[in-house]
Amino acid sequence: MTDLDPAAPATPDPQVLAAFRAATGFMPEDEGLALYAAALDAAGRTGLPVLEIGTYCGRSAILLADAARRTGTVALTVDHHRGSEEQQPGWEYHDPTLVDPEVGLMDTLPRFRRTLHAAGLEPHVVALVGRSPQIAAVWQGRLSLVFIDGGHTDEHATGDYLGWAPHLAEDGLLVVHDVFPDPADGGQAPYRVYLRALDEGFEEISVTGSLRVLRRAAS
Repeated sequence: MTDLDPAAPATPDPQVLAAFRAATGFMPEDEGLALYAAALDAAGRTGLPVLEIGTYCGRSAILLADAARRTGTVALTVDHHRGSEEQQPGWEYHDPTLVDPEVGLMDTLPRFRRTLHAAGLEPHVVALVGRSPQIAAVWQGRLSLVFIDGGHTDEHATGDYLGWAPHLAEDGLLVVHDVFPDPADGGQAPYRVYLRALDEGFEEISVTGSLRVLRRAAS
């Protein structure tokens, strides 16, 4: 466990924030800063790695990596890098610049690596390239924070929760992105995962936009 100076601000340095703003991705800044504060808290208290599901091009990974750097641990980020459902050709969030012309499939891994390099944070990140359930099934370690921001179907969001929440330390944090109670605002799979976590012993400790931070309630 690393002693984090309680007087240190729970915000990244200007150059890290600039890298976050410049990165390709969808995380709003206020939600990113809430994620950053949660990662600093969880990793600072436990000394354990933080993990996100859903790397895309590394926008939120920048913040998790900097939090890991400050707390003396590492950020793990899980993605197959072929894009989620809504990022495929013909869908709303498709970016044709991220298609590998040789194979004709999405490939966000090169952009992610360039993002981390530009931010100077490569040494503080371990990229786990593969499908979340397969990696979770072989993962053995404990985690201080799990950030669910992968595929937004019920199959994928629920699989991410079931696969990774059991690896949280007793006092770790679960963070769920794109939680929209009103169906008019967005898909409901992350919201259903959030409700399930509440039913299964987590308590909500902060809300920022669509980002929910939860901690497992003491037994």
